[in-house]
Amino acid sequence: MARKTAPVTILAAALVLSSCGGAGSSTPANGGPTPPPPPPPTSNRLFTDPAQEALSVAEVQQVIAQAAGEAQARGQPATIAVVDRVGNVLGVFRMNGSPQTTRVSTRQIGGFAQNASEQIGLQGVDVPAAAAAIAKAITGAYLSSGGNAFSSRTASQIVQQHFPPAPTTVGLESGPLFGVQFSQLPCSDLSARFVAGGGTGALIGPKRSPLGLSADPGGFPLYKNGVVVGGIGVVSDGDYGFDPNILDVDVDNEEAIALAGSQGFVPPGTILADRIPVDGTTLRYSDMVPADLSPLQTNFGAVNGPLGTLIAVTAYTDGTIRAGTAYGTEASGVRRSTSAEFSLPDAYVLTNGAGAGRYPIRSGTDAGIVAQPLTAAEVRTILEEAFTVLSRARAQIRRPLDSRMQATISLVDSQGAILGIVRSPDGPMFGTDVSLQKARTATFFSSPTAAAQMGTSARSAPYVQRVRTFLADPNALTGTVAFADRSGGNLARPYFPDGEVAQAPGPLSVEQSSRFSPFAVGLQSDFVIDNIVQHVVHIVTNGGSADTPQRCTGITQNNRLANGIQIFPGSVPIYRGNQLVGGIGVSGDGIDQDDMVSFLGTHNGGLKVGGVGNAPKDIRADRIVINVGGRGVRLRYVSCPFAPFLDDPAQNVCEGL
Repeated sequence: MARKTAPVTILAAALVLSSCGGAGSSTPANGGPTPPPPPPPTSNRLFTDPAQEALSVAEVQQVIAQAAGEAQARGQPATIAVVDRVGNVLGVFRMNGSPQTTRVSTRQIGGFAQNASEQIGLQGVDVPAAAAAIAKAITGAYLSSGGNAFSSRTASQIVQQHFPPAPTTVGLESGPLFGVQFSQLPCSDLSARFVAGGGTGALIGPKRSPLGLSADPGGFPLYKNGVVVGGIGVVSDGDYGFDPNILDVDVDNEEAIALAGSQGFVPPGTILADRIPVDGTTLRYSDMVPADLSPLQTNFGAVNGPLGTLIAVTAYTDGTIRAGTAYGTEASGVRRSTSAEFSLPDAYVLTNGAGAGRYPIRSGTDAGIVAQPLTAAEVRTILEEAFTVLSRARAQIRRPLDSRMQATISLVDSQGAILGIVRSPDGPMFGTDVSLQKARTATFFSSPTAAAQMGTSARSAPYVQRVRTFLADPNALTGTVAFADRSGGNLARPYFPDGEVAQAPGPLSVEQSSRFSPFAVGLQSDFVIDNIVQHVVHIVTNGGSADTPQRCTGITQNNRLANGIQIFPGSVPIYRGNQLVGGIGVSGDGIDQDDMVSFLGTHNGGLKVGGVGNAPKDIRADRIVINVGGRGVRLRYVSCPFAPFLDDPAQNVCEGL
């Protein structure tokens, strides 16, 4: 297929995604050699620990030099950011003459916004180019693992209103990770923050992203010996957007510059995104290939000074280059658990860098709000049972085929307080924050006080009446219905039913489908827009204004939604009889796999301890039927994959539970 220059009108900037590209791109030449197989796990383990690899200072310099050399060859001065696997910024390099800001795209479903009144959410916001470059680098690092390598171009493909995004796919459902762009937020209470001067715990992750996840081409993961060790992000054209058409192949300078930077640190070819199909569609990694690149410049001294300089970025880097932190070490903040922390030998936990777990298993904090809070024993059992389901499940997005699923599992009480977080050894980092978002979101929308708390904010209050009108239920959002994230996600799409363009938007989406964009999705973005803008101003003023709090402020009570909400599947609320007591969220693999782990984990854990479990069937959201054009459309609750287990041929494993 002929290559086509990407339209310069695709703008972008502060928070999330961006461009996608053409059919038949990325070839084996884009992937590194397949590494030797890892040693088999010990007899009592099902997973292998990733090798503890990290980028050295010299290697970070090499990545920057290669990218800057390609930018010079293209006459496209750029800002280049490099991060490690847990999100520590290892260096940001600004070339002479590169734009210092970039603008979030104003592209909408109905075309481009024509005036300021049509620009909603983050559309049209100018943000520092360095912030956008860091977001792209974090996207490449966080979406990838030892079993899959995803880029910011991959992200663009999986977050738009139709999957795959193209003029010919109108009418198809939205991308499987629709909404993931509003994760890893700068206000997240889970994400660690940069500590000037270093010290114990300074390098723990996952770190926050200044703009959430991005899908503007120009963000790639970096690998050493088949192990993901970080990411590179490049900004050079002043635009930060998304590509609505996967059928062409874009000639993208930012992607070419980032690809040049990644040479020598490319993923194994066998795990590239375009080796991984989702719902019959192969994902995308890059529209640029090594043959498009100029001879590599590997000498950092030749670019540092003559072409540009390292820069400090408030809240992210002091302007020097540092070595990466090896994932799996105590210093990285993510390591294998001790037997006291979690009984299953494959579990990993988040730590403070000094030996202590950040989220040790504990009982619910909501005594006085619920009659009988979750006990620590119940929390432990549900997490163990969910992890056991995960360990048996066949992965969707990992290679080789028949790999085990890898993900993160979070459990919260009825007020969103974290009661425990566990993850498998090689789960993608993005799933850590997202699993917590999912757990909190399902719990919040199922709670008796959701409507009242949303009503306290001018941004969220209008959505309460929209939901009640849409569901024809004047008592909606008062605890009468149990909402999984798949249910709330149905209501958050720009069309209801999902993808049917003749229909109106869901009540949690933008009010007019034609005004939707990945930067303005409705309630999810409205909850956090003020936090993102405050953080951007903090960066622009070099710390002269206050940073956003370490708690997203869309809902002010306690920790209810302290890292934002999420609107794609993988969570269920937890009940004791008819009373909501918490929620569980899972993220890191296919959405049906995530659904299954949360649903079966809660069910199996409840059977083991007695007294707690999934919501009673008669209050689950899939009992709601909505009149759409004279026909009834049922909300969904969970959807589990067929024949999901590696050790059992059972099918329909969630049916009837």
